[in-house]
Amino acid sequence: MKQYLEEFLNHLFVERGLAKNTLLAYQKDLSQYIKYFSRKGISDSDAVKRQDVTDYMQKQKSKGLSASSICRSLAAIRMFHRFLVRERLAKEDPTHLVETPKTWKRIPDVLTSAEIETMIKVSQGRKGKQIRDNAILELLYASGMRVSELVELKVENVNTEIGYVRCIGKGQKERIIPIGRKASAAVIKYLERARGEMIKQEGNPILFVSRLGKKISRQSIWKIIKACAKKAKIKKEIKTHTLRHSFATHLLEHGADLRSVQEMLGHADISTTQIYTHVDRERLKSIHKQFHPRP
Repeated sequence: MKQYLEEFLNHLFVERGLAKNTLLAYQKDLSQYIKYFSRKGISDSDAVKRQDVTDYMQKQKSKGLSASSICRSLAAIRMFHRFLVRERLAKEDPTHLVETPKTWKRIPDVLTSAEIETMIKVSQGRKGKQIRDNAILELLYASGMRVSELVELKVENVNTEIGYVRCIGKGQKERIIPIGRKASAAVIKYLERARGEMIKQEGNPILFVSRLGKKISRQSIWKIIKACAKKAKIKKEIKTHTLRHSFATHLLEHGADLRSVQEMLGHADISTTQIYTHVDRERLKSIHKQFHPRP
């Protein structure tokens, strides 16, 4: 199996167009899987049986891995074995009929509209870095993009006149997302007053750059979000997707239909988007409990 792992990863990259981070996660999960069977003296996939895969899942569970992590690992293992059968490198798929661990969809933390407004307000300033950071927050909240998508944006991907952004999501799928006047104005301000000073190399197409003039990293975006949340005195746990979660939740709260939100978020399956309806229900329950005379 070890000798076929590289072929499988190349298949995912070339034919499926999976993102680099997704490929690294698959490589990590499958390397551990193959190593587990290697210790047992099993290197041929046809020697792996359904019970062996189930035992491996149980082993992961005993190590304290969450159900969601085990599900992710099993998804990678299934794809690997199906690839081997399809390419005639193996006769059988041992993952057939292996049950997926039941998982509860965790409701993501979201910020209120007021908290978002405060974060954006504290990011404002006259310095180039402040202008850039403000444009980043405005665009993340206006579009619901993933941070990994934002760092890859090129100048030509944002149309501030019409008000939309074109981004490439998971699986190299392109989508067009509308953005509001405030986000457009923040990007224009950044392009006119900050980016020119930060850029070091002419012809660099990347929209958001670091102080060294290179493409800004995901880690830097994360630090910007955390710093602005701290400055805004927000006590909630802040993660890289907090603005994305807030974007989706606020749209649904104000009457947007689920299909439109799914398209803007770039979710392949609407069930992934439906989690935000649970967020709204939890908010309503909280309000009811707080204000109803007989909670």
